[in-house]
Amino acid sequence: MNLKKKKQLAAKTLNVGKDRIIFLKPRLNEIKDVITKQDIRDLYASGAIILKEIKGRLKNKKPSKRRGAGKVGIKINTRKRDYIILTRKLRAYLKSAAKNQGLPKKAVEELRKKIRNKYFKNKLQLKEHLAQK
Repeated sequence: MNLKKKKQLAAKTLNVGKDRIIFLKPRLNEIKDVITKQDIRDLYASGAIILKEIKGRLKNKKPSKRRGAGKVGIKINTRKRDYIILTRKLRAYLKSAAKNQGLPKKAVEELRKKIRNKYFKNKLQLKEHLAQK
């Protein structure tokens, strides 16, 4: 007795694969007479059709942690950001120092070029450089 079409119908009705459907041998005559999805559901409820368990690790697979661009906490390459912060800090200090000490415009321009080219590693170096002049 070929029950291939009945198995396809049962798989479609119960939303599982064909390999997971098992028909009980003593009730094959009932299964042979099935023609509708409701008949399949009734036989499943009564126990004539059984579903195999999912084998392997698929049934206990954990959901993946999402690690997109917005979720990553650390920034790997922060060189540009560090450069911007340092440059702004040094330029602000140079502006206030030029105002207080009365530095000539040409000297301020040269110091700004040195700041842009990362001549000074920090504010302390800039202060020492200004103290020497």
